[in-house]
Amino acid sequence: MLSEEPLASDIGSGQQALSPHLGDPLWLSLCWAHINQVSSFPVSQESYVQAASDASRAIDINSSDIKALYRRCQALEHLGKLDQAFKDVQRCATLEPQNQSFQETLRRLNTSIQEKLRVQFSTDSRVQTMFEILLDRNSEADKLEKAANNLIVLSREEAGAERIFQNNGVALLMQLLDTKRPELMLAAVRTLSGVCSSHRARATATLHAVRIDRICSLMAVESEEMSLAVCNLLQGIIDALSGEDKQEHRGKEEALVLDSKKDLKQITNHLLDMLVSKKVSGQGRDQALNLLNKNVPRKDLAIHDNSRTIYVVDNGLRKILKVVGQVPDLPSCLPLTDNTRMLASILINKLYDDLRCDPERDHFRKICEEHITGTFDPQDMDKNVIAIQTVSGILQGPFDLGNQLLGLKGVMEMMVALCGSERETDQLVAVEALIHASTKLSRATFIITNGVSLLKEIYKTTKNEKIKIRALVGLCKLGSAGGTDYALRQFAEGSTEKLAKQCRKWLCNASIDTRTRKWAVEGLAYLTLDADVKDDFVQDIPALQAMFELAKTPDKTILYSVATTLVNCTNSYDVKEVIPELVQLAKFSKQHVPEEHPKDKKDFVDMRVKRLLKAGVTSALVCMVKADNAILTDQTKELLARVFLALCDNPKDRGTIVAQGGGKALIPLALEGTDVGKVKAAHALAKIAAVSNPDIAFPGERVYEVVRPLVSLLNTQRDGLQNYEALLGLTNLSGRSDKLRKKIFKEKALPDIENYMFENHDQLRQAATECMCNMVVNKEVQERFLADGNDRLKLVVLLCGEDDDKLQNAAAGALAMLTAAHKKLCFKMTEVTTQWLEILQRLCLHDRLSVQHRGLVIAYNLLAADAELAKKLVESELLEILTVVGKQEPDEKRAAVVQTARECLIKCMDYGFIKPVA
Repeated sequence: MLSEEPLASDIGSGQQALSPHLGDPLWLSLCWAHINQVSSFPVSQESYVQAASDASRAIDINSSDIKALYRRCQALEHLGKLDQAFKDVQRCATLEPQNQSFQETLRRLNTSIQEKLRVQFSTDSRVQTMFEILLDRNSEADKLEKAANNLIVLSREEAGAERIFQNNGVALLMQLLDTKRPELMLAAVRTLSGVCSSHRARATATLHAVRIDRICSLMAVESEEMSLAVCNLLQGIIDALSGEDKQEHRGKEEALVLDSKKDLKQITNHLLDMLVSKKVSGQGRDQALNLLNKNVPRKDLAIHDNSRTIYVVDNGLRKILKVVGQVPDLPSCLPLTDNTRMLASILINKLYDDLRCDPERDHFRKICEEHITGTFDPQDMDKNVIAIQTVSGILQGPFDLGNQLLGLKGVMEMMVALCGSERETDQLVAVEALIHASTKLSRATFIITNGVSLLKEIYKTTKNEKIKIRALVGLCKLGSAGGTDYALRQFAEGSTEKLAKQCRKWLCNASIDTRTRKWAVEGLAYLTLDADVKDDFVQDIPALQAMFELAKTPDKTILYSVATTLVNCTNSYDVKEVIPELVQLAKFSKQHVPEEHPKDKKDFVDMRVKRLLKAGVTSALVCMVKADNAILTDQTKELLARVFLALCDNPKDRGTIVAQGGGKALIPLALEGTDVGKVKAAHALAKIAAVSNPDIAFPGERVYEVVRPLVSLLNTQRDGLQNYEALLGLTNLSGRSDKLRKKIFKEKALPDIENYMFENHDQLRQAATECMCNMVVNKEVQERFLADGNDRLKLVVLLCGEDDDKLQNAAAGALAMLTAAHKKLCFKMTEVTTQWLEILQRLCLHDRLSVQHRGLVIAYNLLAADAELAKKLVESELLEILTVVGKQEPDEKRAAVVQTARECLIKCMDYGFIKPVA
């Protein structure tokens, strides 16, 4: 009920409040009678509303009516409108600051409002509110979408994920899954991913509550978005169960942590079952293969335990082989995407590479042999096609194993027989198998002898474009068996150019389906080993752009071919150094010596790079790097890194690469992949970081990810150019912010930078000193110079005395900042070498103004550090130098130098060592 205590304004001022205002006095008195009547006995919600309304009418007549304001405040407080009540009592307190009732009400309302806000914005409240909106069938679409997105965001925070879980969130999310509304189901899955992330207990509970069979059934749907979301959920669960847990379990808690091996095995079994189920969509099958690719083989071969791989080989290899052997045109084919068979081939390759010994590999090979020979059936041509398709898929994975399988009785004969079949499907499978079989020169030589005539016959006679293009690719592959060796050509002069011209023609033909056009790129990947072919190709802008567009399509099986073609066009493959003496020896002993094509010289390569950049190669590469599945293998990443490095060679082109997103794309390539690929990508990053504004090249927090790859290039095993450009890149980064300097320090780059300051190579020493000049601004770096028992400061002082202007400039800059930061370093400078004064004087007399200015700043720092030290400087020839410089007329260029010299002289006058001229 409303308070009955009298207001200060009720005593002696009530009449005064009524009379001067417009309105009916009788009506006002009736209002007050109603308000006071309401305050004298228990009232209903409606009475509070009426009281607030009547008080508002009174306030409309007299806005300073304290009694009406306070009564409305009380009514609004009971109605729960605390913010409005607070405004009214705040107005009352302004009018009568001494009134204790108003002050007490202000404090009470402020506390109530803060508590209400805390509850309203607490994680518990937000979680509850989101679920109420999502489970309310009458909620509007906009509210549903916002609530779903908010719940996803909350689940990504540890506090939010825990609250969702504690508030029966898993059960509520399962209700959302039951709604069968795609957007709500997707939100539920993504929220569950956040709940399970890096928390073993929550992941285990979620897995058992939702059940692995239901999770897999959700991943099996046709929707790519849903399949990917469920894949992320399962990956989060697997990571948490595998030990990537944020929670530290100690003492009694450690004993309660469940053994997750059984759950992991159950997940693996369900994923393997998905591979051969007709109820699973192509997208679902791809995600199952991605999960197996990522989680079964060891990530590091130094780990001894490969039990997961052994388990999958024993229980799932036949299922994977079944996927590899699928032929899309046969009625028995499982639902597939363009990427499915390639993903299965990659998984077979990873499993085979993960085996530790010959008995394990023999067991693997026997399973493959039994599967293939068991599939052959003289009475059923479809089974024979599937068997050859399986061999073809294995050849795309572990090639050595595929080669062994080619030697099985009847395999090569069946391939040749299928080439002569009248059925299109048979010919397609056979020709593809022949192409994959001729990867190595030894095998290609055998097929050149036995299969070239067959492929030529198919190419000439068939009217089917799909078969024709595959036969052409087979011929392309055989024609490139000599590699880049100009002297070792398989076909007659001009034949490879004709094949390439036909490939480019098909590539530009938009009426041909994507799966067929990608074979044209496959052919060019082999033919571009020939310099004539690559030179013609980069001049064909429509063909280049057609290839780039194919690289951006959902069919990611083309990535390796595009990357290989670009590596060939940019000559970014490794070339062994030719030693003239060995060449002469080889000729003398009549051994074959590889010859370089005239169009593989640097001028031609540079021109090809410029044409590729003009055609938009960078945007295509950026799109390829973003491919988020197992098809972007470490080998493909290495090829992309090689291309990026070749594109970054000319400093003038680096701005274009940055503008098209090349800087961002290089970071993941530098952090993941083969050792060679990571070094190449890091080198390309160094080239960009050396000349670009880091805020533009690597916007936001991404710039901190660049530091580690650059530091890795400082390793002494890297070549001098990599060391040099890494130092330039780190110099540029360290000049941006102290946060970046701290990151460089934490990555333990300082010992390497110091090491290169001792280097005999002038450019390396200069780059390292310039980097240190920026780094000494950091307090942790300064502490290393302050520490006793090291020669760091001595090295910097001695480098100031070198003859190289740029080196002197960098060293003097570092010394100027160090002596300005710590007085102790000023004293230490005079102790590290007897030449310090001579070096300082040389700096102060230097012809280069920037060096001279830094020398004068050092002199000022020493003068300001201590009177005794200043006296020592004044007694030397330095005073005469300062006097001469200080008397010069300060023009625009010399202003800073003259001003610093004069400040030094003023400091000397302050000490009383010199007196001003009268």
